[in-house]
This record gives sequence, C-alpha cells and structure tokens, in this order.
Amino acid sequence: MNEPTAYQLLGAEQGVRELVERFYDYMDTESQAAGVRAMHAQSLRASREKLFLFLCGWLGGPELYVQKYGHPMLRRRHLPFAIGKSERDQWMHCMQKALADMPIGEDLREKLTRAFMATADHMRNQPELGSDDRLPIIRGE
Repeated sequence: MNEPTAYQLLGAEQGVRELVERFYDYMDTESQAAGVRAMHAQSLRASREKLFLFLCGWLGGPELYVQKYGHPMLRRRHLPFAIGKSERDQWMHCMQKALADMPIGEDLREKLTRAFMATADHMRNQPELGSDDRLPIIRGE
C-alpha cells in the first residue's frame, strides 16, 4: 500500500487552504515579518491563491499551479525580490506559526518545517556580508 502524501496528511485541499490562510494572516500581522510583508501587494488575495495552488502539488496532491501557470520556476519567479537570510527567516517565522496551528502530528510538522526551510533557503538570492556568504574580495593589480 502507498504511504499517504503530506497533502493527504495535512487534510487535502481544505488543510492546505487553512495552512495558507494562517500563513498569510501571520505575515500580515506579525511585526517580525514586516520586511517580507512589504515585498507583497497590499492585498494578499493573489498571493494566497498562488501559494495554495503551488502547495497542493508540492505536498503531493493535484498539480493545480502547473495546470494554471505552467512550471513554477520558483527561484526564477522570486529573482525580482531581494531575498536574504532575514527574509527567509521572516517567511519561516510565519510558516512555523501556521504549522503550529495545524492539527497534525509532530513528525509531519517537523518534516514540513525542514522541507519549507530547504525551499525558503533555495529562494535566497542575496549574499550576507559578515557570514559564510561573504562576497569574494577582488584585488586590483
């Protein structure tokens, strides 16, 4: 028998919708997410819908985003935005709070947190000075 997908364990469409709603509610109200919130339009309606469509497929459910928009090209779609560790962490702050609200087991919550973190980290396109991501020193002759 096949193992249930994260999509199914989360509650299928209804569960994914709830996660997305909670996520964006936190983004809209948490002061710790002000920087990442400022990257979005005043209305989060379109962002909510796109994340819902994307997560359905990403979590192992129907590929709704692909059906409507084609391949997500996630990193490419985020290149216009300066995303560093701070923005990643703000995004993850909201997602972790949303996941904590969901009626799911701790194993699934931890698995999803790790998967979201890997994806959020992949979206980074800004090096962080003073960290392991320091810009190389270029010396002139």
